[in-house]
Amino acid sequence: INLRAIDGDRLGIALDEVTTREHLDLLLEAFAKGDAPTVETLESEALENEARDGIPEALRRRSDFLTHPVFNLYHAETEMLRYLRRLQSKDIALDRAMIPLGSCTMKLNATTEMEAVTWPEFADLHPFAPLDQAAGYRQLFDRLEAMLCAVTGFEAVSLQPNAGSQGEYAGLMTICKYHESRGEGHRNICLIPSSAHGTYPASATMAGLRVVVVACDDQGNVDVEDLRAKAGEHRDNLAALMVTYPSTHGVFEEAIREICRIIHDNGGQVYMDGANLNALLGVCKPGEIGADVSHMNLHKTFCIPHGGGGPGMGPIGVMAHLAPFLPDHPVVPGVNPAAGPAGTIGTISAAPWGSSSILPISWAYIAMMGAEGLTRATQMAILGANYVAHRLAPHFPVLYTGQNGMVAHECIIDLRPIKEACGISVEDVAKRLVDYGFHAPTMSFPVADTLMIEPTESESKRELDRFCDAMIAIRQEIAEVESGAADAKNNLLHNAPHTHSLLLGDWDRPYDKERAFFPLPGMQEDKYWPPVARIDNVAGDRNLVCTCPPMEAYQEAAE
Repeated sequence: INLRAIDGDRLGIALDEVTTREHLDLLLEAFAKGDAPTVETLESEALENEARDGIPEALRRRSDFLTHPVFNLYHAETEMLRYLRRLQSKDIALDRAMIPLGSCTMKLNATTEMEAVTWPEFADLHPFAPLDQAAGYRQLFDRLEAMLCAVTGFEAVSLQPNAGSQGEYAGLMTICKYHESRGEGHRNICLIPSSAHGTYPASATMAGLRVVVVACDDQGNVDVEDLRAKAGEHRDNLAALMVTYPSTHGVFEEAIREICRIIHDNGGQVYMDGANLNALLGVCKPGEIGADVSHMNLHKTFCIPHGGGGPGMGPIGVMAHLAPFLPDHPVVPGVNPAAGPAGTIGTISAAPWGSSSILPISWAYIAMMGAEGLTRATQMAILGANYVAHRLAPHFPVLYTGQNGMVAHECIIDLRPIKEACGISVEDVAKRLVDYGFHAPTMSFPVADTLMIEPTESESKRELDRFCDAMIAIRQEIAEVESGAADAKNNLLHNAPHTHSLLLGDWDRPYDKERAFFPLPGMQEDKYWPPVARIDNVAGDRNLVCTCPPMEAYQEAAE
């Protein structure tokens, strides 16, 4: 139980799932100066009935729950431990192999960085705890904000947004509030490149802005002339540009300063997506390039583990003129110390500093790396991506590169010619990679039928070579299909992944078992066995309800 003084007449009482009736008895006794009724004498049953009656009749569950046998099999700690180990063995995680998901930055989450998450001083503190009980936590927030400002070139940071997409929304709302404070609340046009992530138009629409699509050239860069024309056309109503740097295609756009200048010259603000910040730290700063606001994915660049829906943190950094409008909080004072008379954008997430229990991870990462270490990490991330791109280039076309033939921190290989030539799809290659012991790269984003590969600085040359060897071997398997040496349908790729259950039955495939299960030397030592064969993705796709229109829909609406 924790108590929080709200004002002279009100007191907040915080309870949690481990609060017992004995705890409540002590609380009642404290308020009654030793002569207090017990919970039982307060008709606890009536209180419980009142709590139950607070749930509407239509929402009360009547079916049985926890009926699966798994909920009744593992009661001893040893049994639970072994059950969790069996679950772990089904997954390809970073403890087994690199996870080369492009635009995801699946880097090492070091044990030392993670340790503080388990400390009760961080883990058990309520988000609304009185500030005098959270002085150390507040010190961590302040220091982390200062660190993030130092590495990005921004002058203020809000830790409140809980995800990159929420950071987008918070950043755009901050821009809108800034325009409103200047008597320009009519500015409602948001320019978005056609290559943008799907959350861009969603965030802009939620912020009350109208999306205008900007074309990209053949190299995936923003078409500067189209941007100039549309910024000029909408100059009286231009609110913002949303842009990614490095680009969504994994390339440093050399015109980024000019792009920012065009927007500013037409009265708008620049929102720079920080999803690819792992290619910038210590090399350049968004705040010095021309960005007014940017989010930072702490769960990517700054080492918070992620995947499977969370947890995430998407703080936003802003230049000084936007700081007064950053989020605040109605319960906890002082969240935005720069708040001015024009007001802030209010609250973006329920807790004042977002998912604060995981912030010690990013603080520890930056503190241990230091400026020199962060710069070195960026250099190694870029080096690794270019090494992979150059090793694979003779076998797969690398779709986008800069003027010097280099990529940023990730590369995209094009499988469209292969699909056209022999029917082998990007999914076939992704599933076959599982047989080689690798998680697949990002499929069909930002271009259909491509693989986006981001190795991160965490991977050694040995692991990069192991991945490249697997991709090159898969290309040789594809060549067999192209030449007719392998069947067009019944082949290593279409049938992938190969599960251990296939070893138990009669082998009826037109290729050797060894090629199916152990395609490269040395795999017998630590073979990953996929728990299931290929599922019917088409059936799943046909039952998907998508509420986020593609970028083309906004283009058509504008026309």
